[in-house]
Amino acid sequence: MNGIAKTPAPPYYAVIFASQRTDGDKGYGNMADKMVELASQQKGYLGIESARDAGLGITVSYWDSLNAIQEWKENAAHQVAQQRGKSEWYQSFALRVCKVERDYFFEM
Repeated sequence: MNGIAKTPAPPYYAVIFASQRTDGDKGYGNMADKMVELASQQKGYLGIESARDAGLGITVSYWDSLNAIQEWKENAAHQVAQQRGKSEWYQSFALRVCKVERDYFFEM
């Protein structure tokens, strides 16, 4: 999860997950690392970018199809993480699925 994801030429899909955390880690860090590792092994996964400050966190994952996103949503281990998120880790969250039609990159 370091840096800007290297995505292919559009079109592809972005899942934007914005969240407000509860206090304390409660195993969140370990689970987040496991979910990134597991997602990266899923068919259709293209990359991830994530940032968090003391309050707001934003993670954007990239996928080659809506079907790949649905399969990730239905992954059993991911569903366990989703339930723990609702019961332990998040005060609130929003999830948005977008189709990327254009992208631009700059690198020195």
